[in-house]
Amino acid sequence: MATTNFCRPKFIHQYQNAKIQQQQQNHRNCFHFDTNFYFSNHLKSKGSGGAQSVRRRQRQRQRQRCGSLRVHCQTAATDIEVTARAGKDRLLKVPISNIRNFCIIAHIDHGKSTLADKLLQMTGTVESRDMKEQFLDNMDLERERGITIKLQAARMRFIYENEPYCLNLIDTPGHVDFSYEVSRSLAACEGALLVVDASQGVEAQTLANVYLALENNLEIIPVLNKIDLPGAEPSRVCQEIEEIVGLDCSNAIYASAKEGIGITEILNAIVQRIPPPRDTAGRPLRALIFDSYYDPYRGVIVYFRVIDGTIKKGDRVLFMASGKDYYADELGVLSPNQLQVDQLYAGEVGFLSASIRSVADARVGDTITHFNRKAEQSLPGYKEATPMFEPETSSAMGFGFRCGFLGLLHMEIVQERLEREYSLSLITTAPSVVYRVNCIDGETVECSNPSLLPEPGKRRSIEEPFVKIELLTPKDYIGSLMELAQDRRGIFKEMKYITENRASIIYELPLAEMVGDFFDQLKSRSKGYASMEYSFIGYTESDLIKLDILINGDRVEPLATIVHKDKAYSVGRALTQKLKELIPRQMFKVPIQATIGSKVIASEAISAIRKDVLAKCYGGDISRKKKLLKKQAEGKKRMKAIGKVDVPQEAFMAVLKLEKEVL
Repeated sequence: MATTNFCRPKFIHQYQNAKIQQQQQNHRNCFHFDTNFYFSNHLKSKGSGGAQSVRRRQRQRQRQRCGSLRVHCQTAATDIEVTARAGKDRLLKVPISNIRNFCIIAHIDHGKSTLADKLLQMTGTVESRDMKEQFLDNMDLERERGITIKLQAARMRFIYENEPYCLNLIDTPGHVDFSYEVSRSLAACEGALLVVDASQGVEAQTLANVYLALENNLEIIPVLNKIDLPGAEPSRVCQEIEEIVGLDCSNAIYASAKEGIGITEILNAIVQRIPPPRDTAGRPLRALIFDSYYDPYRGVIVYFRVIDGTIKKGDRVLFMASGKDYYADELGVLSPNQLQVDQLYAGEVGFLSASIRSVADARVGDTITHFNRKAEQSLPGYKEATPMFEPETSSAMGFGFRCGFLGLLHMEIVQERLEREYSLSLITTAPSVVYRVNCIDGETVECSNPSLLPEPGKRRSIEEPFVKIELLTPKDYIGSLMELAQDRRGIFKEMKYITENRASIIYELPLAEMVGDFFDQLKSRSKGYASMEYSFIGYTESDLIKLDILINGDRVEPLATIVHKDKAYSVGRALTQKLKELIPRQMFKVPIQATIGSKVIASEAISAIRKDVLAKCYGGDISRKKKLLKKQAEGKKRMKAIGKVDVPQEAFMAVLKLEKEVL
């Protein structure tokens, strides 16, 4: 602990001193040149002879005082010119031994996109006048949220020891929802930059991405980013990486993508430490698809990495998983814009356009081969996409669709893109999971909608999906997060201290408890310092029941939910109270009930709108008043028997929002 506290201020102090010295050096450099320029112009108006002699003496004094500085400036200018020229020549071919394919993996918001921007700028791939923050993030949504949603690729050219190298960067998303996309990107690379925030340390998604990289046998280069922050602790973070991940951080690179520190060291490390692709250009073509998108004019555009063989423009290619064949109309590289080339060989990354009309014909993870010279075996790792999209009709909300998502972030992104790009007004219900119902007759039914749940007499048990969740948190918030997991029916498995101040807590948790506001509660209770990573482990039998809502004795199916028996009362009470506030009053009394089968567990009532029939009775016998009240009660009774309560759309929306909070 003492070492950590000592090293951090010392490192920051050295960094700040170096930065101040560099600024002073730049200032002196600018001062000398500005003075020369100003003084020469000033003397031009006075005679030529005196001016020339003064200029000669001035140059001699400057040569004596800062001759080495002038050489340094010329060298730097030369390096910039060489780099810019190399960036423009990035379409030129290089030997396979000079190709480096790498990606950047990191937890969300650890500076991955900023580092990619600096690499593009340093290699001259993007001109300074065209540069902007998050250059590879094309969507406005990515820039607003500061996250990477869609992976991008870029080809760079870098001169190392007077020899050109081709660097293919694949920028991957950092969120757990897009882990399959990350895995396909890693399969297209030989190395990875592991970017870790020097102030936050190892996070949950950092571990998940590192394990994916290790499964693909990638060379991992640790990069400690954001060392310019006051709270940066690079020594502590290096120790965390070594203890948690098991990577040797003796040669870790200290960098600040924002300030441009360590970028040259990163480029040198990519060339030195990441192995080149295997020279398999003579084998039958095998190319891995790691991304694709639909263009309304050109069809599906496929991003791929050539593993074996060579592909040329005009070749007839076959997609091995889908069995479809097309002619390669366009072939090119991503740098980062699309630049067409005539051929690509083993080790290179590029794009393909073949007038493909359906995205299903060119799926992520599929293998491209020649139609006439097929490869014997496709590349491993492909997973068939499971469609989670079906039409559904609701009596409350009308026609719609039931969609499956990879996670809550994926759901939010899809919803916002539909609203922005297609101007749709969407209504989303509370997220649910798929349950398995074991019936008495031995049949197993998958149920994603409470209305499809078999009757209690026909079902033997209900199983719900469980996930293994790992929470990484500072030690100050361990108790609060354990309380959160226990309240969500979590089963404690393990807790260990990964460092002196950080702990890893592992729970098994029902997926239904996590798809609500679990992540928001996690961040709120830990003040934003905790992170989580989860994986599906299977189905487990649970004591689940169907909670129905009755309004005026009529069951309202859109409001039915599947909840755990221990939470049924609290959920039922919350729903009935909310409906009482939202449903308008009728001419008769309206009961609102939450039931489990025929048993009422929570009830509220909306009082009737009552006309004052006694207003005209300013006096007289009491029997006259009773007669009028009795007549009114009989009318209310007949009205209730034939009356129907219309639940307004706003009430459904409010209840759906409430379900997201209480379920």
